[in-house]
Amino acid sequence: MSPPRLGTLVTLVLALVAPLLAALPAQAAAALLSQGRPATASSTESAAFPASAAVDGDAGTRWSSAFSDPQWIQVDLGSSAALSQVVLRWEAAHATAFQIQVSANGSAWTTVHTTTSGPGGTQTIDVSGTGRYVRVHGTQRATPWGYSLWEFQVYGTGSGERLLSYGRPGVASSSQHDSTCWECTPARAFDLDPASRWATAAWADPGWIYVDLGATAQITRVVLQWDPAYARAFQIQVSPDASAWTTIYSTTSGTGFKQTLTVSGTGRYVRVYGTQRATSYGYSLWEFQVYGTGGAPITPPSPAPDPADPPRLVWQDEFDGPAGARPDPAKWTADPGTGPNNELEYYTDNGNAALDGQGRLVMEARKQATPGSACPRDPLTGSATCQYTSHRMNTGGKFHFTYGRVEARIKVPRGNGLWPAFWMMGADFLTGRPWPYNGEIDIMEVLGKDTRTSHSTVHAPAYNGGGGIGGSYTLPGGADLADDFHVWAAHWDSRGITYTLDGRTVVTLSKEEVERTRGPWVFDHPFYIILNLAVGGDWPGPPDASTPFPARMLVDYVRVYQ
Repeated sequence: MSPPRLGTLVTLVLALVAPLLAALPAQAAAALLSQGRPATASSTESAAFPASAAVDGDAGTRWSSAFSDPQWIQVDLGSSAALSQVVLRWEAAHATAFQIQVSANGSAWTTVHTTTSGPGGTQTIDVSGTGRYVRVHGTQRATPWGYSLWEFQVYGTGSGERLLSYGRPGVASSSQHDSTCWECTPARAFDLDPASRWATAAWADPGWIYVDLGATAQITRVVLQWDPAYARAFQIQVSPDASAWTTIYSTTSGTGFKQTLTVSGTGRYVRVYGTQRATSYGYSLWEFQVYGTGGAPITPPSPAPDPADPPRLVWQDEFDGPAGARPDPAKWTADPGTGPNNELEYYTDNGNAALDGQGRLVMEARKQATPGSACPRDPLTGSATCQYTSHRMNTGGKFHFTYGRVEARIKVPRGNGLWPAFWMMGADFLTGRPWPYNGEIDIMEVLGKDTRTSHSTVHAPAYNGGGGIGGSYTLPGGADLADDFHVWAAHWDSRGITYTLDGRTVVTLSKEEVERTRGPWVFDHPFYIILNLAVGGDWPGPPDASTPFPARMLVDYVRVYQ
């Protein structure tokens, strides 16, 4: 028998393979749609177990509810999607009875899966439905505890929606440009920079801003991040020519902060038209984002990637070296001068910081008069002299990074008026962007008058100084932080910041929660590290006769993992 020709072989192979290909599950080509998307829940057991933890891609974090029925968790996929699969990775506190539900608007729900015999563990559930919102609705708990999910993953095919407004030209009824709102032009609302904004110069109704998408588009979603000067009543409008406008959304009870609006309309121009101000000021938007299909979109810069798992060490200083050696100049820059906040010290670039020969950096505050142009003036002599010296240093210009875990092992000093700190500043501060528009991440601040309490905070244009967002915390049993070394860390990614002390979570900041309740999140760009020991200032108050000098802040190491 002669061998078959090549064409015959191909035909035979295709005949055998075709049924196998047809049998492959549809979800093989589906994408993970839920990771990193905004998530909300009916309740949380505590701030340590937020809804966002179930969609963060981290198998070591989880959402946990209150201990009652029913409870739910939902994720906003950002646009309508055809769903094919839901994966639930339960903690021991799982649901025996629950439903998977979908919704176009987050209020009217359709059930696509239901069970009364959920086994817990990892459940892979094939579903069929279309929606922007997906919810797990638990109706019967398997334990006396609440409901708890390590991961809530939604797979499917998205609608092709994309950001259309980035970098596109804008026009407004008026624009503010003065000492209180520098260059608050329409373009600032479309630059994806959460620290710049548009504001009306006229504090009157109506006030409006529109964007030219460059071509006709189908509009599906509008995201507004308001300044405190927001609209109580406004409309979202579309137009083919910026002349005749059609309203596709209207409200008389605007909430301010971040509003994500599901809309449907067609036009080249999209306008926010404010008719009633919530304050005596004008209208102001940090961000005005338009999503949909069509238009002439400009591709925005790629966001920084979240740290990989497991993380790897990318930068460190172990402070190894001979006693008396200066901090490594390849890693640190001394920052001499007077401090802010009415501090009393003068930061030197000489002997106030040195290695101790035992693998530690010693930052020393001394009672030592030093002239300085910004120091307080003696009322009798008129000379400007600071009565204390100390040290401040940073990695600016030598090491900047976006996201990761940054940690330091530190022993803080005790004494009235002392103020040790381990913190980070947005790198654009070095190129002229003023504080707090660049952002500030305070990992550790301890006041020498209360060394049983530590503070971790963030500062941004909409919340800074005494209005910064963060928390205060203590060691178990109220132990004194000045008695030993402790490890302060910030675990920072695109979803927020989690602060830990000796590995124990002490403060959790969710980007989604901050944007929804306080204002823009300005921490998704490069930062650099700062260590300093301040003396006096508005917060700690002045030293007194009981304050020990010299006072020493000891740093065992600083490390960054990504």
